Amino acid sequence: NNNTNINNKFRLPLLGALSLSALTSSSSIHRGNGAALFAAAANNYTGAATNTNSQKGAAFVTTNSPKQSKQINAETTSQQAIRVEVADDYSMKRGPSPLAFASSIKRSFGLSSTSSTTSLSMSTAKEDSSKTKMSRTPPPLRNFRNSFSHSWIRDLNPEDPENYERSLAQSRGGPGRPVFNGHYVSVRPTPLKNPKLVIYSPDMLSELGFREEEANSEPFVKYFSGDVDGAFENIVEEDTVDEDDAGMKAEKDIETWATPYALSIMGRRYTNNCPYGTGDGYGDGRAISVGEIVVPHSRQSGTTTVSNGDDDDDDDDALYPHAASRYELQLKGAGQTPFCRGADGRAVLRSSIREFLASEAMHNLGVSTTRALSLVVSEKGNTSTRPWYSGSAKVRELPRMVDPRLSQYDDRQKRELISQLAAQAKSDPDMMVEEKCAMTTRVASSFVRIGHLDLFARRVEMAQMKGGGKKSPSKEKVKEMSQYQELEDMMWHACYREYYRDAYAPYWETKDAQGAAMALMEGAMTRIAKMVGGWIRVGFVQGNFNADNCLVGGRTMDYGPFGFLDVYHPLSAKWTGSGEHFGFMNQPNAGYANLSVLVESLLPIIDANGGDSDVVRDEMLNKAQTIFTDTVDEVMRTKMGLDCGGDDSSDSAKEAEELWEEMEQLLKIARGDWTLFWRQLTYVAAEYSPAKSGKESGGSYASDYYDGMLTMLLGDKDTNPFYDALTTENRASLRAWIERWHVALAECYRSASERSGDAPTPPEETMRLANPKYTLGEWMLVDAYSKADPGKSPGNPFPAKGGDYSGVHELFDLCKDPYAEGSAEQHRKYYRRAPDESLRAGGTAFMS
Repeated sequence: NNNTNINNKFRLPLLGALSLSALTSSSSIHRGNGAALFAAAANNYTGAATNTNSQKGAAFVTTNSPKQSKQINAETTSQQAIRVEVADDYSMKRGPSPLAFASSIKRSFGLSSTSSTTSLSMSTAKEDSSKTKMSRTPPPLRNFRNSFSHSWIRDLNPEDPENYERSLAQSRGGPGRPVFNGHYVSVRPTPLKNPKLVIYSPDMLSELGFREEEANSEPFVKYFSGDVDGAFENIVEEDTVDEDDAGMKAEKDIETWATPYALSIMGRRYTNNCPYGTGDGYGDGRAISVGEIVVPHSRQSGTTTVSNGDDDDDDDDALYPHAASRYELQLKGAGQTPFCRGADGRAVLRSSIREFLASEAMHNLGVSTTRALSLVVSEKGNTSTRPWYSGSAKVRELPRMVDPRLSQYDDRQKRELISQLAAQAKSDPDMMVEEKCAMTTRVASSFVRIGHLDLFARRVEMAQMKGGGKKSPSKEKVKEMSQYQELEDMMWHACYREYYRDAYAPYWETKDAQGAAMALMEGAMTRIAKMVGGWIRVGFVQGNFNADNCLVGGRTMDYGPFGFLDVYHPLSAKWTGSGEHFGFMNQPNAGYANLSVLVESLLPIIDANGGDSDVVRDEMLNKAQTIFTDTVDEVMRTKMGLDCGGDDSSDSAKEAEELWEEMEQLLKIARGDWTLFWRQLTYVAAEYSPAKSGKESGGSYASDYYDGMLTMLLGDKDTNPFYDALTTENRASLRAWIERWHVALAECYRSASERSGDAPTPPEETMRLANPKYTLGEWMLVDAYSKADPGKSPGNPFPAKGGDYSGVHELFDLCKDPYAEGSAEQHRKYYRRAPDESLRAGGTAFMS
């Protein structure tokens, strides 16, 4: 792979010919930020031949699908007649931008969260006789079930009977099996034993239309711990339901499903992780969707109409998207599916706590993300054994400055090399731990992954190779293939769920699939770049940013081996398998590579509809390169308060770029804390604000003026943003940088004032909204989940301690307003450098 980079300024220099094999087991120091990027990403995107004689897989009996016998080449269910605009934002509703993160407007369905009664929508003729019924509270989950609208089941296809039988014939007696066609398999979650609600998000609860008291009800806990049928078994009406309100009964079908998708890493297709070597065994291995719902944006006078199940009378589904939002709910850790590849399908409490808190933290940080509704634990019930780290697991020993192997380098190069080795010094778990199982309910407008389109595009290409012989089949023949229809259906569904205004409404009636595909590429390009830029801004490392972990809606998902930065390094990542390609500053490159997979996956649609795929590929990827680069540059200008609103090619933009390049080197060598450094710089901007100083740009200040800035930046013993003591040289460099930065800050404010004619937003306020005070350091999460479940060695009883969820709730409160100063206690506990021990400990500094 070549080393083309989105942003070459983030490339680390190779330091001579020193072989890391002499220092560590890592095979290279740094190969640049762009492994397999841009043109390389497209060139590496090669299809792997599907092995039709795959090994025998495992059986898994699908259940509960009304369309199990539907043939794959049959016409899909007709689309709803009324589908108009949907908000093309970065979340499930019109939400805050990354820099305007005010509390989201809550929508309600069912009862208002502040109301204790429900007003039923009744006809005028029956109004007087129904007054007693209007004040009756519906049972838990009734409104939720009546809002079901499973578009994935309605508009897409299950595997057909022939391929289902073929799959069973290749099974090995377990749950896993190959799935050869279709967009989903129907599968029920495996309920947790003795479920207990640990925490829920009140904001998400209200947005989905639940009443506050429903969260603690037995049906709610059952449903979101996997017992989706049992949740409704013992619901008793408060009054006898007569023939007049029989429609109030929750009669909509409960549908649950898992989906197949493909794996591509940095733009390259893989099948070798599939048990069958074909890619037919990859998909949702432990995540099961437990419903889609449509929630109206508002109800009359703060009251709520309970859906009566009659589409002619009260069709909430028809309100989507102009007057209602669509949500999909998915249980993570819901048990085995056909795609589990031999694993137990469970999630442990430790990882579930991390996912719940990180999802809600990212939302409040203003970064597009899936949300978390609830976290349920199996108390004295289900457990799973996982490899993890003992107290003695530490990072490998690093060379010291006096190490003779480094004698050929000067002191600056030595520090840079040791810093890089520290970022990559990881090890695998050294023990097995038995942990409690749990389920997190995650929520999004959809979970359409790039990997979904990737899978069906591969199948089109394989069908073309098989059916065309030496000559490629005609466009008409391609469009008749069932594999092509699956791909096009998946594309239309992605447009419908995520880009209705731009990619669905303008093209659906005329069936302009080429136009829709182009619009989908454009929309995904912008959103994915914006999402990754948000990661850089808040110091987030996703860790495993494959195409199957990248939603076409540009929404952060799959909080597995993630981490928020403590010590800065461009290659920082918590996961032992992240490599260089998923390192912190390489994430824009990974996002670009994932976008290239999406483009390639939609090219069969372009070709089949008369377009030129080569032209489209070049156009889209060239445009994407610019968008990803510009997004990262804008993020860094904003963090420094230097986004003056002018042309990106202006002198101020170039000055900001040079300032970041200079500071990046110092942060790397002196091991700066990403969150602390930028927040401390914000305090400097506020104390010495150009908006209140009145000092003209370019004017000279006394030396002690900048010395005061340096003192403020370095904080106290806990808030000093550098983990290593600054050398005399580094301190002088930092002092010179502050002076140059503050001059640029004043000039930026002056030029913005001249352009607007009014006083612009003070730079310190822009910086405050770009630089959070609180992020979820791994050391904080470890403390919270260790109190909840310390785990145990297999065969030994669980320790008496455990079951303490106070730390989880404390961090949840901290995450609600990460840009505010917080309480004195929050400041003392959480606004500080990570403890030195946490920077070396397995499971905290790194994880598998």
